[in-house]
This record gives sequence, structure tokens and C-alpha cells, in this order.
Amino acid sequence: MLARVYSCAIIGLEGVIVEVEVDTTQGLPGIVIVGLPDTAVQESRERVQAAIRNAGLHFPRGRLVINLAPASVRKEGPAYDLPIAVAILLASGQLFPSQLEGAMIIGELSLDGVVRHVRGVLPMAAAARQQGFQRIFVPAADAPEAALLPNLEVFPIQYLTDLVDHLHGRTPIQPSPPIERLSLKPHINVDFSEIKGQEHGKRALEIAAAGNHNVLMIGAPGAGKTLLARALPSILPTMTIEEALDVTRIYSIADQLPADLPLIQTRPFRSPHHTISKCRLSRRRQFAPAGRNLACPSRRLIS
Repeated sequence: MLARVYSCAIIGLEGVIVEVEVDTTQGLPGIVIVGLPDTAVQESRERVQAAIRNAGLHFPRGRLVINLAPASVRKEGPAYDLPIAVAILLASGQLFPSQLEGAMIIGELSLDGVVRHVRGVLPMAAAARQQGFQRIFVPAADAPEAALLPNLEVFPIQYLTDLVDHLHGRTPIQPSPPIERLSLKPHINVDFSEIKGQEHGKRALEIAAAGNHNVLMIGAPGAGKTLLARALPSILPTMTIEEALDVTRIYSIADQLPADLPLIQTRPFRSPHHTISKCRLSRRRQFAPAGRNLACPSRRLIS
């Protein structure tokens, strides 16, 4: 029997719909996953099998072929555990296709059936809404993140059995309420008014902030470049909802989104180490005597 469940993959900053197909046939017991999966996806065979059995559900015997389409898109991460488990339950007759119409499923499974956090839920939910899905089942820890998008029912799932009971109508799960995005206020780490001195530098940053210009600060370590750059977001205008969603999407994909903050509304500040770029030394300095300090001056780039 063939079963199909919809999930999502992350390509860059965008979500791509993935069809999780499961086919059960007679033969020696085994699970084969195709569709360009990485190691984490291949390891889902053991996680899904243990989670289904420990949840008190029946894992079908025989040969299972799991296809993740489109096959040209590489599948990464454990977010396909829950859709694979649901597709297996569909193929074995424990669930019915009509129960999953217009639904997308995302989540990692532990061996006891607990649904764990996955990264990139916000772009996945955005792709689901864009493709016309009405419902999305996500880990309970990621539900506030997906609830940022309107016109999409977000169901938080804690256990695999909770999802099965909800689909059968035994214990319905209430969808997460939409997040009031406008009620969130940005948090400022360093206020521009707290900096004493640095009048020329502060004046240059004020002009850059007012005119939306880029700034390149060059100077000796300890001159105050990082402090000025860290305080610059405090004089910038508050991000719009579209800008906040774009920043939150990047944090979500990088798995840097705080658990208690589903939406980033503070303009981000990044301070990369000065060794990330190679210093260009003149030929004379390359062959300078040993013991000479050839370190490049510290730099901060603000865009």
C-alpha cells in the first residue's frame, strides 16, 4: 500500500515542499530510504521504528521503501522523522488519508515517541502557507515560531500518540493562538546615549544612521569601534514586521532563535573575529625581522 505525507526542506532561506512516500511490499523486513537523504535522514529508520513501537502502535513487517521527493533536492536533518512515522501508519492502515488533507508535518522523534525541536520552522511554515496548506503539525517547542504567520493553523505536538489521537478525534489538540507581533518590543543591549566621549565617531554614526549609509571603522584595538557599532541599533528605527520576519527566518535556520523569543525585533549585531579575513601584507612587511608585530588593525564593518 502506498501512502503520502507532506513535509518541507530548507534550501538557503526558503522552504521547499517534500513529499514523503512510503510503500509496503512483501519480502524480508527492511527499510530503504531514497531521495538524496543525508546521514541524519538515514538514521531516522531506527528512531522511527523504536518510536512507533514504544508509543504502543504497530510497526508493519515486510519491506518498506521510503521516497523523499523531489529526488534532486538534498534532504538534511531529523525533521523528517515525524512525517515518515505518520506515512508508515498510513501505509499500514492505522491512519487514513482523509485525516491529513491540507496538512504538513515536521518534527524529530526520540525513541520513546517525544517530538523534539527542529530548526527552520518559520520558513517551512511560510512555504506551507504559500503552497496552500491549511494546517501544519510542528513540535510543541516550535509552535510559537510558526504561529507568527496568519491564516495557518499550527498544532503543537509533544508525543507521537498525541498526533494519532488528534487525527482519530479522541483527544483533539487546540491550535496555537496567533502571536501578537506588534506587542513585542525591541531589546537594546547598549544605548547610544551611554557612550561618553567619542564625539567624532558618534557624529559619523548619526549621519550614517540618518542617511542609511555604510560605515567602515579602522583603528587600533581598544579605540571603541566595537562599542560604537554595538550601540548603533539603539538609534536606528524599529524594524518593520517584514524585516523582523526576515531576521527571524535567518535565526531559525541557523538554530539561534531563543526559545522564549519567537520573533526577533532587535536589529542584529555581529562581531566576527579579526582573523576571519586574511591580512594583506606588503612584500617588505612579509620579510620583516622576527619579533616585529605584523598584526593588522582591527576593523568593524557596519551595513
